[in-house]
Amino acid sequence: MIYLDNAATTPVRREALEAMWPHLTSGFGNPSSHHQVGEAAAAALREARRSVARSLDCRPGEVTFTSGGTESDNLAVKGIALGAPRGRHIVTTPIEHEAVLDSCDYLRRLHGFEITLLPVDAAGRVDPAGLARALRPDTTLVSVHYANNEVGTVQPLAELAAVAQGVPFHTDAVQAGGWLDLNVKALGVDALSLSGHKLGAPPGIGAVFLRGRLVIEPLLHGGGQERGKRSGTENVAGAVALAVALRLAGEERALTAQRTSALRDEFIGTVLRETPSARLTGHPTDRLPGTASFVFPGTSGEAVLLELEARGIVCSSGSACAAGSSEPSHVLTAMGLSADVALTAVRFTLGAGTSAAEAAEAAASVRAAVAAVASLGT
Repeated sequence: MIYLDNAATTPVRREALEAMWPHLTSGFGNPSSHHQVGEAAAAALREARRSVARSLDCRPGEVTFTSGGTESDNLAVKGIALGAPRGRHIVTTPIEHEAVLDSCDYLRRLHGFEITLLPVDAAGRVDPAGLARALRPDTTLVSVHYANNEVGTVQPLAELAAVAQGVPFHTDAVQAGGWLDLNVKALGVDALSLSGHKLGAPPGIGAVFLRGRLVIEPLLHGGGQERGKRSGTENVAGAVALAVALRLAGEERALTAQRTSALRDEFIGTVLRETPSARLTGHPTDRLPGTASFVFPGTSGEAVLLELEARGIVCSSGSACAAGSSEPSHVLTAMGLSADVALTAVRFTLGAGTSAAEAAEAAASVRAAVAAVASLGT
């Protein structure tokens, strides 16, 4: 099997497993308990928080551990909007992850917020001038993701955050976590969401940076853990694993991104050259190092996926969170593709462990799979 669905989830790093194991066995205490076992867990949690803060260049108190990217997005969007709103207006994009879009819709339906969706160009990029025009005196939040989960387009995030000029700015950095610089000071963002299983930690752990000056309305109420922002007994083992995976990703980022980008470009070139119907989606250069996304007009994306899996290639038709949906991708239609063409999408996401031989074999399999599907008139 050749695994090219790393945007959905990544293999858990051995270093992360080894780091979390003691906290699943002998160090199993509740970090809120005031005895030796609990205090040991609390110390491990503090160190994990400090480590994540170093990776983000923020204060430890600005890091809140969550159950994953979806909760991090929900806490940032709803928490900022309801914490100390300047008004009832939010600016976001139509190509955000559903965790952001559905949070905005919740705020619209139940709290009377008005949502402005910034248009994107054919490559999925937001124009900073468009953001400037959309801002209003009552804008309480801007949320634009760092990199798109379906097509891999990277946004000019620092430029967009600078345009916001004091309006709280959140970015979903779930897909960027293992690939791009996460220095929140350099990016100029006020909130940033991460998910552990996208960068080598296990599922069930995430984190969100929330700048200290922000007033946050929590989603979960109870024991007041995470400085009152997220009640519930903390996942100490998961937090330790996330801290290790994030640190290693930062240390390895330059070399890994360079190598994977070269493999990605070779893979894209081969597919476009040898599969006549293939069209690349997303920005041609400003894209995540591991993401190669295509549409194959005249086929069915799901049928191509089945053909590829039969040949030992595992990939996806878009976001894992939308798997099984018969609707066209909201990302691709927002980028101007017709619904029929959007339904032919296939996303390949290489990982740090993908070899040149695997990428070459996968590219050859794309040609064969698309030809097989097209011959059936599917």
